[in-house]
Amino acid sequence: MGAVELKSNIFKMVDGIESEQLLQTVYDFLQMRESEGKSNFWKGLTQTQKEEILLAFEDSDKEENLIEKDTFLGSL
Repeated sequence: MGAVELKSNIFKMVDGIESEQLLQTVYDFLQMRESEGKSNFWKGLTQTQKEEILLAFEDSDKEENLIEKDTFLGSL
């Protein structure tokens, strides 16, 4: 899949997200990546770690799996 098709698919996915909380998370992630410039973060992960992140992202698409940010931060 080329860059143009990837971008198109990402735009479609983001356009379909109704959860403001999930949109904020995606925005924050992209903003962080942009400010870091080229990073080896993803390349430095094991295949298992990559799969866990992608699975968590899929699970976050389901509203019933989300928790409020304050609840999450309060548990730290």
